[in-house]
Amino acid sequence: MAQAQPSGLLIVDKPQGVTSFDAVAAVRGALHIKKVGHAGTLDPMATGALVIAFGHATRLLNAIVAHDKTYEATIRLGLTTDTDDAEGAVHVDESIHSRWKELTKRHGEQGSWQTGTFWHDLLADTIASHFTGNIEQVPNTFSAIKINGQRAYDLAREGKDVELKARPVTVSEFSVLDVRAGVVTGKNAGEPLLEKDIASFPFDSAAGPDQSFCSSLNDHSVTSGDGESDPRGVDTVISVASTGLIPVLDVNVRISCSSGTYIRALARDLGMTLGVGGYLTRLRRTRVGRFALPDDASGLIAADAMQQTSAHTITAHTEAKTFVNREGERVTRNTCVLDTPAGLAGEERRAWVLGRALTMEQATRGAMPAVDITAEEAAELRFGRRIERVVPRDTQVAAIAPAPDDVSDDAPADVVAILERANAHQAKPVTVFPLA
Repeated sequence: MAQAQPSGLLIVDKPQGVTSFDAVAAVRGALHIKKVGHAGTLDPMATGALVIAFGHATRLLNAIVAHDKTYEATIRLGLTTDTDDAEGAVHVDESIHSRWKELTKRHGEQGSWQTGTFWHDLLADTIASHFTGNIEQVPNTFSAIKINGQRAYDLAREGKDVELKARPVTVSEFSVLDVRAGVVTGKNAGEPLLEKDIASFPFDSAAGPDQSFCSSLNDHSVTSGDGESDPRGVDTVISVASTGLIPVLDVNVRISCSSGTYIRALARDLGMTLGVGGYLTRLRRTRVGRFALPDDASGLIAADAMQQTSAHTITAHTEAKTFVNREGERVTRNTCVLDTPAGLAGEERRAWVLGRALTMEQATRGAMPAVDITAEEAAELRFGRRIERVVPRDTQVAAIAPAPDDVSDDAPADVVAILERANAHQAKPVTVFPLA
């Protein structure tokens, strides 16, 4: 008799530079299982919690995808990109300078940026007024949403006009964690920030660069768009400040939101509301429903659940792999590699990864509400029959029975079925899981 394939769930801390599919492929390769999927895509730029299910647990993915999520991100205000994140081309809008000038004048009247709370208060007030609670959001044109069967990002890359309708989302938390003011050259969307008070930035080019601002940059490194960095003297900085430096704010935030919320769109819309433009430079997902990374600080799941999911997190890293494609071309691309203990390979590595997985019962209880049933009720459900249970409308619950009497005492519980309401007092199975 063939050995039953295992079922369960892993929380992979996806590294930057690989796709969610790459992470799924890494788990598939480690477990030697074909049936593997994930609950909610993370862009290559993003890092963090990717819930990956294997075996029968893949049937839970639709429920997990619908869970709310928590992200930590950095929003750069003062510039825009065509993708609303750091992977796009930078756009510099000269009209933004007048708005910056107005804001920094108000900022200067309220004290130094190092000690004052002007920027933090301005952002917090704007966010509270426009971006928390139930809001309408237009997704980014470079998104995976389908328009007449085609992905929006494919249409956008072809230069076609993409119009997406606003959709309702819920933002339960949008906290400003840190605000850093400074300047960039604007040549590269991912360019590091040179931190400086921008209240004295030379917004009026006709008046020439402000000497105090330029002098404040002396003995610091100005990073160019090609990533090179070198110390510059006052004279050089004056030239750069008058011809190329752009004032920006880098804002670290934590956002908890409903499924389907685009953090890139929040960055774009925050910048638009302030009149200075904005895009995302960093994105990390720390929580998907009750499945969270150890560094999640949202406080939205119980401590015991946090400890449970943290113990089942696997980190990963990116490695470049060179191969020959079907056309005979030599291609190098990033792959995702799970961080397993050194020296483990084959079945030992597979066993280690399985040891980090949530069991089918743990995965199910984390994915949806659950009801405990008897062995007799389990048998009825496996025949497709209804059982006496009250299930709320538009809700699915899992039916879990104790392990059969003829197995060991430490055997896992039996996840029998996913139920939905049949009538006021009965539930019916919509998905039945085979016996383990």
